[in-house]
Amino acid sequence: MMRSTASSSSARGIAAIVGVGPKLGRSIARNFAHHGYTVAILARDLGRLSRVAEEIAREEKAQVFAIRVDCADSKSVRDAFEGVHSLGFVEVLVYNANYQPLSPKPVSFRNIHLDTFQNSVAVSAVGAFHCAQQVLTGMVERGKGTILFTGCSASLNGIPGYSQLCCGKFALRALAQCLAREFQPQGVHIAHVIIDGVVAPPSYCRGKSGSVGDEISISSREDEGTVDPDAVAQTYWHLHIQDRTAWTQEIDLRSNTATFF
Repeated sequence: MMRSTASSSSARGIAAIVGVGPKLGRSIARNFAHHGYTVAILARDLGRLSRVAEEIAREEKAQVFAIRVDCADSKSVRDAFEGVHSLGFVEVLVYNANYQPLSPKPVSFRNIHLDTFQNSVAVSAVGAFHCAQQVLTGMVERGKGTILFTGCSASLNGIPGYSQLCCGKFALRALAQCLAREFQPQGVHIAHVIIDGVVAPPSYCRGKSGSVGDEISISSREDEGTVDPDAVAQTYWHLHIQDRTAWTQEIDLRSNTATFF
């Protein structure tokens, strides 16, 4: 199902943001809408997603479409991208999906249920595989496009109590590297963004720093290493507009107050 909150036409392609909640995904979608893109936002909860689409469309006077997707279900991904492709050429794919909010307390490996482990890996890595397959053909045909994957500190290090997260994020990082080596020579920029910290709500960040996610966090202190989702979204935009003679394949982001993981 798709709901349109279109309010203006766009001369650019489509930016598809998969995994949009109140934090980073929303900020990325708003940033691309601000720069003139028609934006498709995708997540499981269509009701919440539609409200986000309406808000961004109103703020940015842009075309924003809300499309439901279950990233663990290949048929759901195919159906969702039929809707995305009906809007036009997908020039940008941001994969920002996570299985569920992460508990701040580690879970013993002996207490992790198999279905939880499988679903976490399915959303983190298999869902990214399906979404990338949906857009790469069109990007290669046109010799341009950007695919950005959201990782975290668990993309680099095995963390006790977070095996279901780490395994999915390790696989996502490997996928990003494989796709970059295969498709960057054909004009498609593929990058992996490691967010080493807590993505806070935008209002929290404004209160802390005066600046104008969905990402997970592993931190014992709420304010240590907090990153502003709007600031992170700027990095996603800059990755998209990089000159092809100097493309970034992987970048890690953290607050100046964070302890390096």
